[in-house]
Parts: sequence; structure tokens; C-alpha cells
Amino acid sequence: MKVGNNFILAFALATLTLSGCATPQRLAPEPAASMTEANTGVSNVRFLVARDTASFQDEALGALAKEKAWRAANGAPPELPPAYFLAISGGGDNGAFGAGLLNGWTAAGTRPEFKVVTGVSTGALIAPFAFLGPRYDGALEKFYTTISQTDIFKPRGMLKGVMSDAMADSAPLANLIARNTDQALLDAIAAEYAKGRILLVGTANLDSLEPVIWNMTAIAASKDPGALQLFRRVLLASASIPGAFPPVMIDVTIAGAHYQEMHADGGTMTQVFLYPPSLNTEQFRQTAPRRRVLYIIRNARLDSPWENVPRKTMSIAARAIGSLTTTQGVGDLYRIFATTQRDEVEFNLAYISPTFTPHGKEQFNTAYMQELYATGKQLGEAGYNWEKFPPGYERPIGADASSK
Repeated sequence: MKVGNNFILAFALATLTLSGCATPQRLAPEPAASMTEANTGVSNVRFLVARDTASFQDEALGALAKEKAWRAANGAPPELPPAYFLAISGGGDNGAFGAGLLNGWTAAGTRPEFKVVTGVSTGALIAPFAFLGPRYDGALEKFYTTISQTDIFKPRGMLKGVMSDAMADSAPLANLIARNTDQALLDAIAAEYAKGRILLVGTANLDSLEPVIWNMTAIAASKDPGALQLFRRVLLASASIPGAFPPVMIDVTIAGAHYQEMHADGGTMTQVFLYPPSLNTEQFRQTAPRRRVLYIIRNARLDSPWENVPRKTMSIAARAIGSLTTTQGVGDLYRIFATTQRDEVEFNLAYISPTFTPHGKEQFNTAYMQELYATGKQLGEAGYNWEKFPPGYERPIGADASSK
């Protein structure tokens, strides 16, 4: 999710001056060495990829086996079809771009079914709808064209914000997520998991400062009584920017002892992801040869528009924070591009054009999101010219940077 940089900076400065004040309490986090043993109540539904790639590898192999079994049971030919991957970035209200692009892609009649969908922050909120395909286009449009700021957060005020765990209350966002994720949606996701498809969402563990990848398809298919609540809390955590929105506390147990993990916006670690670069993809290419295609939707611009920055502390610091966010996002694209080149995955990138420059918007302004959604949808309907390289990459001679 995204909130104005001045809002975040005000929290940081106030925290420095009132660091001795009481704050909300929590259970202790689990010992660092025991994190891989922690049980969320729904077994085997997340990956600590900084510590363990093997479990992610096993899940990918399991998904391939499920796909082959499902195809055989339904009379499909043994040759595997192309595997399409979709990675959706963070970007707050700019998620309206991704929502519009996906729905326009449906209208164009060329949108594929994705083998894997990943999402971070606002991308995590889009991901379940994108995973389930065109039948949820209406829900996706409504989500990004009818909400306003009051549907996302409620400001707490400076003093209350500093004395608590965030400058705003994200209960409205939690309620919005709950209204759009019910048991029927989980059942639909679980049905796709049985076919070998995977939905992944990224959060950040603030205690260990590690990325956590949640297997939302496994959560949906678990049939655990707490699955729906966990599904919703992971989505909320992925969209909760630290300092602006409260972190999401996730209860875990180890050998009967109770702990709490503090999870927040996955963009703290990466604004968009595909799979861990340490994943061994060679065995997939050997045992399951197929075309592999990645589409990345970056819900942001790739450039930093020129701005006359006032010579004031808040303005200067906010401008620098904005720059860090932009450059981190571009770095993520280069990391993914390098991985796709190694693994023979076709790279495709969409982003908000610099020509889209409405001014004077507040966060989650309904008119702004409607305009951005319409822009994305128009581009999707026309057949988006996907970029084949990350920004600034020196393209090989003869390479086409925008072929479809």
C-alpha cells in the first residue's frame, strides 16, 4: 500500500521526540533460530526463502505433479501448455492501473490463464481476483473505482498515532478485505490449486527483517477453521506500510509455546517478486519442457517527475524517501530480469506512463482511481505494448523492446 511520504516522515520525527512513551503490547517473537519451526495454525502455508529454498522447490514440484495429474484425468494431451506467470507490484491507489489493465486484457480476448500469480501490497489485493480470472473482473473494477480514503484508513491524530503503533487505523481496509474475501472465494482458489496453479503473497517480518512468501492457494485448500481469517490477515499485512498502518500480528506456536510475529507491507522487502533466484529451475526445464512467460504489472511510474522542492526539512526528506522507493522498484525489475534470462522465461513489463500526470490528488481519491483504471483498461483493450527489458537496459542489436 502507499501513503504520502510526509505522513510517514511526520511519524518518524514524532517517534524520535516521544520514544519513551508507552506503546501497545505484544507477545514475544519466536527465537530467530526457530522461525522455520513456527506453526501459524494452518500447516505448510508459507516460505522463509531467506533461510529455506528447499520447501519452495518442493511446492513447485508438487504443483507440476498436480497439473500433470489433472490434465491426465481430464483427457488433456501430455504435452504441457505454456506456463504464464503474473507478478503484481505495490503502489497504493495506483493499483487502479493494474486492475484496469487486467480487465482491458480480458476485453481484448488475449488474457491467458496464469500458472502462478504473485502480489505485494496493493498487488496482493489484486492478486486473488487476477488469479481467478475474468469471472472476477467486476469485483476488481468495483474494488478500485468505488472506494475512497475513508474505506482504507482513519487518521488517529499526531499524539495518538505516536502513542500507538501507527498514524492511522486500518480497520476500514480490514473490513474492505473481509467484504471481498469470503469462503466461496477461498473454495474457488482451492479448486485451482488442485489443478497445479499457485497464488503467492509477500509480507515482511519486521522482527527478523526477512521476506515471507505466503502460499494463499494452500491456505484456501487447507479446510482449516482459521483459514479464512489467516487469508484476510495476510492480505492486510501485505498492504500495511509500517508507521502509517498498524502491523499485523500473527500468532504462532513452537512446541506448545505461543509467540507473535509482526508482519507489514511486503514492499518493505521487495515491491514485486516472481520466485527466489536460488530456486533450481533446471530440473523443471528438463522434466517439463514448455514455454514460460512472465508478465509484470508495476503499479507506478518508472521515472521520478521533476519537482521544485522547497528548502524545508520535511520536503527534502520526503523527496528522498520517494526516490528510494522508485529506485528500489527499478532494482526489483533488474533482479527479476536477470533471473528470467538465466531461466529462459520471457520477460514482459507494464507500468504507468509518464504521460499520465493528474495533479493535486489526495491518497485514494475516487476520481483519480477511476481515471487511472480507465487508462489501464483502454491500454489493455488496445493490446498493451509490453516492454521486453527493464528501464535503461541497453538492448541487444535487433531486439524488439515492445513486441506483443
